[in-house]
Amino acid sequence: MRWYLKAIGPRKIVEFIILVVFVIFFLGPLLNLAILAFTGKWTYPDILPHEWSLKWWTFVLKQEDIAKSIGLSFMIASIVTALSIVLCIPAAYAFARIRFPLSRFFLFSFLLTHAFPKMGLYVSIAVLFYKLGLMNTLIGVVLIHMINVLMFMTWIPTAAFRNVHTAQEESARDVGATPFRVFRSITLPMAMPGIIVASIFTFLNSLDEAQGTFLVGIPNYKTMPIVMYSIISDYPAYAGAVFSIILTAPTIILLLAAQRFVSADIMSSGFQLK
Repeated sequence: MRWYLKAIGPRKIVEFIILVVFVIFFLGPLLNLAILAFTGKWTYPDILPHEWSLKWWTFVLKQEDIAKSIGLSFMIASIVTALSIVLCIPAAYAFARIRFPLSRFFLFSFLLTHAFPKMGLYVSIAVLFYKLGLMNTLIGVVLIHMINVLMFMTWIPTAAFRNVHTAQEESARDVGATPFRVFRSITLPMAMPGIIVASIFTFLNSLDEAQGTFLVGIPNYKTMPIVMYSIISDYPAYAGAVFSIILTAPTIILLLAAQRFVSADIMSSGFQLK
C-alpha cells in the first residue's frame, strides 16, 4: 500500500482529495433533496428513510398555486427569452461590427444591473412602474426580468459575432450575396452556439428571478421562486424538496445542453471588452 501511494505521488493524492471534497460539496445537497423528495418516513439518526414514497410529489402537484406557478414561470421565461433575442441580437451585431463613439461605454453599461444590490435597483424601478401603471401586470414582470438578463443577451452574442471573421463575410459578398443573405447564411449560423448559450442563461435567470417578481408582480403573479418561500415556511421539508427538484432540474438539464454548444474559451471571451 505504501509503495502504491508513493508511486502515485503526493500531488495526485491531494488532487484526488480535493476532487472528492468538491463532489461531496456539490452533489451532497442534491442527493439529500432527492432522498427527501422520495421519502415517506425518515427519522433521525437513521441514515436512510424507513419508507420510500411518491406521496409528496402527488401532494405538491395537486396544489393549485404550485401548478399555476410552474406554468407561469416557464411562460414568463419563454417570453423574456424571445423578446431578449429580438431586441439584443441586433444590438450585439452592431457592437461587434460597427465602431461608433462610446461603444465600449454602452456595452459596459449592460453590466450595471449586476454591479449594485438588486433589491435597491428593483425598488427604484418599482417606483417608476407604479407611476406608469405597470405594477401587478404581466408586462411589468417581463420588463423587470429583461432588465436582469440584458447582460447575457448582449455580451455573449457580441463575442460570438466577433469570432466570425469579416473575411468570410466579404468573400460571400464578392460572389454576389446580399448583406442579408450573408448574415443569414454565414454570420448567424457561425454565431449560433453563442446565441444559444446566451438564450439558455437568459431563460434560467428569468426562471430563478424572485426579488423583482415579488416587488412588481405580487399578488397576481406568483412564480416558482416566490411560491418556494411559502412552501419552505408552511409545508414539510419533504414538499420543499420536491419543489426544489422541480425548480433545479431545468437548470441542470439546460446547462448540460449549453456545454455541448460552446467551449469555456468562447464563454470567457463573451465577458471581455475589446
